[in-house]
Amino acid sequence: MTTSKSVKVEEFYELEVGSDLESSTFYNDDLAPTEIKERTWSKLNIAALWVGMAICVPTYTLGGVLTAFFGLSVTEALITILLANIVLLLPLTLNAFPGTKYGIPFPVLLRSSFGIVGSNVPCLIRGLVACGWFGIQTMFGGLAIHLMLSAVSDGWASLGGVGEVIGFFVFWALNIAVVIKGSESIKWMETLAAPLLLAVGLGLLFWASGKVSVSEVLATPANRPEDAGFFGYFMGGLTAMVGFWATLSLNIPDFSRYAKSQKDQVVGQIVGLPVTMFLFAALGVIMTAASPVLVGETVSDPISLIGKIDSPFWVFIAMVLIIIATVSTNTAANVVSPTNDFQNIAPKYINNTRGVLLTGLIGVLLMGWELLKKAGLLESDVSVESMYSNWLLGYSSLLGPIAGIMMVDYFMIKNQNLDLVSLYKDGGDYPMVNWAGFIAFGVPVLLTIIAITTGFMSWFYDYGWFTGAISGAIVYYFAARALQPQGQPAAAQ
Repeated sequence: MTTSKSVKVEEFYELEVGSDLESSTFYNDDLAPTEIKERTWSKLNIAALWVGMAICVPTYTLGGVLTAFFGLSVTEALITILLANIVLLLPLTLNAFPGTKYGIPFPVLLRSSFGIVGSNVPCLIRGLVACGWFGIQTMFGGLAIHLMLSAVSDGWASLGGVGEVIGFFVFWALNIAVVIKGSESIKWMETLAAPLLLAVGLGLLFWASGKVSVSEVLATPANRPEDAGFFGYFMGGLTAMVGFWATLSLNIPDFSRYAKSQKDQVVGQIVGLPVTMFLFAALGVIMTAASPVLVGETVSDPISLIGKIDSPFWVFIAMVLIIIATVSTNTAANVVSPTNDFQNIAPKYINNTRGVLLTGLIGVLLMGWELLKKAGLLESDVSVESMYSNWLLGYSSLLGPIAGIMMVDYFMIKNQNLDLVSLYKDGGDYPMVNWAGFIAFGVPVLLTIIAITTGFMSWFYDYGWFTGAISGAIVYYFAARALQPQGQPAAAQ
């Protein structure tokens, strides 16, 4: 077949690839739409995906981040986390729709709103953030491997920071191997991890039972000034918590392209995300409060806390479960997206395997300072914890506009109709650069810079994801209408 065409099969579209796309510089088999037979993820698989991603070390520490850095009480912090994840369901489910209907990944969907080549800009913004998180999670996974081996070998324990560095690269290799094997490998890992992660949580609660009063922990007051208003602190914390999964609200098509139906992706996300995030963050608050009684000092991350248990057997078992948990989070949340994003730059030269390896390399480079510290070759006061707790507001202000632009483009400009063939070639219905997308992205970014540098409209930065998403969506709607070529329909048919 020389000419490619899209074929509708019930609620789905499938692409029949001809020689025109096979020779296109914007097409490769890994970025191609999933075939109908590949769309096998059920509600259970989607829910397990979110359980596997949500139960991780950073989630465990979120309550402490909100109380320490955002001036909220423990109860306010947990309510904020729950509300933030309910808010996130809107962009998550809406941006998942085109992935499910057309089987396309995130970078290809962006070609509609930013252009065939222009899509690389938001892709790289999203991809580099994921590489940073990949490095951070790999650091936690390396620590778990080090503690697991230390529980059974005094010789390994004596390695100290060098053992953590070795653990980092062992964990790095595990992540890379899972993603290279493809979507079925990730689905299997998430489905396996979900019940194991719940077991870890229940085990920690059993260990802490009777050693801390939950009611007293929940009654812990806020550390903000007594005369300070609640709303500003709440909105700052809410924005930061939305920023936690702002990345996934963009690249959710990377997973929804494998869903059996729209109902499966919607129900799976509603079941899997908000309650899991709330309960595991609540567990983190309770365990951190109990840690002085349990181990004699305040410990805010579960890996270090479990590592202090005076039982090599249980430390070993717990670390195995945590390693599985962190692999499930890292592969899905932090490797899949940049792999696709890097492929989008040069599909003929970067396939899935090369994209995974490039993601892994950048993750190592971003964590290079911490690895050198652990190896005793560098001194630095910057901690991994402060790194991820301080950038939540910053990058959410960049990702919010992209989320708003994507939703408006698909539902209001394109009316849920995309031209599959044109998304993969030059000269189709989509320009190389869609200036409406860049105008809509540039306006909130410019306002954010003004807010940061001058203090004028500081709320625009403080509530970055919300202000960015709303302003980006509004500007894109009018810019896309104004710049639409005369006589061209708003929706590609």
